[in-house]
Amino acid sequence: MITPNLPIDEKQRLEAVRSYQLLDTLPEKDFDNITALTASICDVPISLVTLMDADRNFLKSYYGLNFNESPRDTSFCGHAILDESNLFIVEDARKDSRFENNPLVKDMEAIFYAGVRLVNSDGYPLGTLCVFDTKPRTLTKSQKNALISLAYQVVNLFEARKRNQTLMEVQRELKEKNEELKNFAGLVSHDMKMPLANMIITSDMLRTKYGSLLDDQGRDYLDYIKQSSFTLSEYITGLLEHYESDRTASLSEEVFDSNDLLEEIIELMNINIDCEINLPEENIEMQANKPALEQIILNLVGNSLKYNEKEKIKIDLDCEEKNGFYQFKITDNGMGISKEKLPHIFELFETSGTLDRNGKKGNGIGLSTVKKLVTKLNGTISVFSELGKGTSFEFSIKKN
Repeated sequence: MITPNLPIDEKQRLEAVRSYQLLDTLPEKDFDNITALTASICDVPISLVTLMDADRNFLKSYYGLNFNESPRDTSFCGHAILDESNLFIVEDARKDSRFENNPLVKDMEAIFYAGVRLVNSDGYPLGTLCVFDTKPRTLTKSQKNALISLAYQVVNLFEARKRNQTLMEVQRELKEKNEELKNFAGLVSHDMKMPLANMIITSDMLRTKYGSLLDDQGRDYLDYIKQSSFTLSEYITGLLEHYESDRTASLSEEVFDSNDLLEEIIELMNINIDCEINLPEENIEMQANKPALEQIILNLVGNSLKYNEKEKIKIDLDCEEKNGFYQFKITDNGMGISKEKLPHIFELFETSGTLDRNGKKGNGIGLSTVKKLVTKLNGTISVFSELGKGTSFEFSIKKN
């Protein structure tokens, strides 16, 4: 007996198999109808729909058997998924060196085998539609064509089932998020945004009309009211961006240059303090979700500007394409983050506790939104920091 080899792309193939969420599921009528029809057309006692897992052959549908899995090492299907022909046939396994002393041949009289690979749209063989007989035999041309056609229908069922599961999950998430956003947006727009705008306008009106009647302390109070209103308004805007990040992450991809993107962001920030920003030496053509990437970088560079007490701020931006990801690094010479705060810095409402260069405290929303967007773009983010010396954020997004 010869144990079947593993495909050269076995890791990716297994990921594809598991993405359909069919392993260890119960029998389903749609698949059972196909195996029954296949057995009838090919005039055999056994017909199977199989999925090749790491160390076993899972039988999604089994006509003529009373078990639903077998070892991969002894499976005929392990050989079949390696064969790129339309149909893998063993007319008499007793005379084939690959199956001599195979338990399936010796104990279960699996003499004849014919299998068609179930290949998904990405080209990965997931398993087989196959038939067995207990005697040597051949298939007619019409039986072979029918077996190939029915295997195509099995793959269609796999894909349809996967699409339905994805749609159901998306619908569930959309329903929950839409309800959150609906309630939150209503609260913000009616109960918070308008009163805050009124407070800002009223404080300006009071200063204009009655400023000469107020002493310094009174004018300071007006400034405090106005500044507090702006702070709360920014807080609300940050929350809205956080809850809308899913929509931002789902926007279509577009092609652009990395340095063009970074230059646009710097110009958009309208920096009016002494700051040196160094762009990457290499300009990369990217295909990615530009609005999401802009929001990530705007937030991180904005933090580098705000949390920096140096007379001259220095920010280094790096970007490279590596191992199927776009990798970014943003390093500054700012205030830094304490070691005890670093593990929690991406949690919603978590702050470093440090006042920015204008004496304001952060709201703990921006970095949480950044982490959420990076994750949605199939990437990761990390932070390295030393108090008084600066902070470095490194993040990646997957190249598609």
